[in-house]
Amino acid sequence: MSTVFDYERAYSRNIGWVTQVEQLKLRGSRIAIAGLGGVGGAHLLTLTRLGISHFNIADFDDFDVHNLNRQAGAFMSFMGQAKIDTVARLARDVNPELDIRLFPQGVNPDNVDEFLRDVDVYVDGLDFFALPARRMVFAKCREKGIPALTAAPLGMGTALLYFRPDGMSFEDYFKVDGRESQEQYARFIAGLSPAMVQRDYLVAPEAVNFQEKRGPSTIMACDLCAGVMGTSVLKLLLGRGSMKAAPWGMHFDAYHQKLKFTWRPFGNSNPLQQLLLKFIRPVLRGRTGT
Repeated sequence: MSTVFDYERAYSRNIGWVTQVEQLKLRGSRIAIAGLGGVGGAHLLTLTRLGISHFNIADFDDFDVHNLNRQAGAFMSFMGQAKIDTVARLARDVNPELDIRLFPQGVNPDNVDEFLRDVDVYVDGLDFFALPARRMVFAKCREKGIPALTAAPLGMGTALLYFRPDGMSFEDYFKVDGRESQEQYARFIAGLSPAMVQRDYLVAPEAVNFQEKRGPSTIMACDLCAGVMGTSVLKLLLGRGSMKAAPWGMHFDAYHQKLKFTWRPFGNSNPLQQLLLKFIRPVLRGRTGT
């Protein structure tokens, strides 16, 4: 039994699904991840186990007890510790040779250019309510020609959106510019989940409180996000097969065992999205019966 790290041996079981040459390509790639909570920490560990060896990661938060149900770095022994330091330590425990650039203030207008320096793919792990930061990062990715992905944990499933630098932009898809805060959240939900596969098994709607910026979550959704994201990053980095970009979206729900692809030309201006928004807005105002 070897106790010395060796990259080729550590990632030898990837070979077969990727070639030796492709594994070297993964090893030399750099991924940026903003947000290291429910999905972001899982993304980092999944991509580390895939063999990617260069990361730029950003988060300013500490672990708290309410993170225990879903976050990759949330253990009682880590309570009160910075998420960024904890998950970086976990990732380096998988691959001690990792090159990780840390952004402990989170991603902001002052550091976003440095955060995206040398990056091949951006992976979104920001909190649902961090919409201003998310808009900023996606806009900067488009400006720099960086593919950007987000996988939303919804119920017991995941919804994936891919924004190609030369395709539909985040802003053109979600259309939140100039809207008040509550409407921005409504449009973000509608854009993330056009199929809304998860809505009929939300058994305690009162758990969703946008005034307090909280909502329910499951580890199953976060793990599914990481698997779908890891596969999508692999395809983009290696040029393996096609990827449907926005206005296409993909939603897999394990609870219903359903896979849905959605196509929403004009994004949230699409008539189907306008109908969906009429359903979502009362829910955000706490009038779930309307």
